[in-house]
Amino acid sequence: MIYLLAFFLPPLGLLLNGQPFAAMFNAFLWVICFFIGWFFWPAWLVPSGHAILAIYMRNDERRHRELVDAIQKHGPPPGWGR
Repeated sequence: MIYLLAFFLPPLGLLLNGQPFAAMFNAFLWVICFFIGWFFWPAWLVPSGHAILAIYMRNDERRHRELVDAIQKHGPPPGWGR
């Protein structure tokens, strides 16, 4: 659901994902690309692409951190590293 919000309202999607600085940058990017988009229409997709990529990378970072924390807490899985 956050990805749909990031596609249609990129700054709000980033803000709700806990990335306020990326949201501010995306809002600035959104304004710039709005004006450029009247002459070069693919520019309208740039802020949405940035938001989707930033949210994906943040979620991937969270998954990685959870995995590292679990390995530190419980040790590596059986048979790992042979």
